[in-house]
Amino acid sequence: MSKIQEFNELHSSKEILFLGNAWDLLSALTLEKAGFKAIGTTSWGIANSLGYEDGELIHFDRHLGIIKTITNHVKIPVSADIEAGYGEDTETIVENVLRTADVGVAGINIEDSLKKQKGLREISEHCNLLSKMRKALDDKGYKNFYINARTDTYFQKENPLAETINRAKSYVESGASGIFVPGITAENEIKEVALNIDAPLNVLSLPGLTNCNKLKALGVKRFSFGNALSDIMIAYLERNATRLLEYKDTSHLYEV
Repeated sequence: MSKIQEFNELHSSKEILFLGNAWDLLSALTLEKAGFKAIGTTSWGIANSLGYEDGELIHFDRHLGIIKTITNHVKIPVSADIEAGYGEDTETIVENVLRTADVGVAGINIEDSLKKQKGLREISEHCNLLSKMRKALDDKGYKNFYINARTDTYFQKENPLAETINRAKSYVESGASGIFVPGITAENEIKEVALNIDAPLNVLSLPGLTNCNKLKALGVKRFSFGNALSDIMIAYLERNATRLLEYKDTSHLYEV
């Protein structure tokens, strides 16, 4: 079974797919060793590990190199977060998607938010992008490659529910395999989105939205924690580095 097939089957399982989000090889190997069945890269975590903020500020080749290193060393499926595609035009974005597929990932996250300005891509424009992306993947032999279409309505709209459902339906019709709605937290709204789209729903862990079993009951098929783990690791490193310098003592490094 190919990684793409394996990844697709994880979304149709009776159990929710709890995705481990990695930002470098060590984190990916650790998540795999812990027992996660699939890994999703976190663009935020990757950017932070290189000294940048999130938002396509690093060169795509550098970003892709980290994704390739991860896929080359883990045995479980990997989904790549490529933000909005690292391009200003459809042709560049589609080419970047194909390059990402070529390094061995089973899927991608692609979002509808703009990077050079605030706002979301027009629905028709994003649907056109998804359709061309799907055709290009199919033509290159990547049938059923998992396109997780992220919509940032809950980060950018005041009353996002109706538009979220509208965008989600349109994205699925245009070739998306699943829908990712980060920022949604209300249980009734999660349930309504899940009921109204004909594709697996992915939500993002946030304070108060943390339990796989509760989300499964609402119809969620995929749950990810994004940059939450990488943020904790950075905070831990900063805390301990400060303590080392403050006390000029290394004893706490050996405490269990």
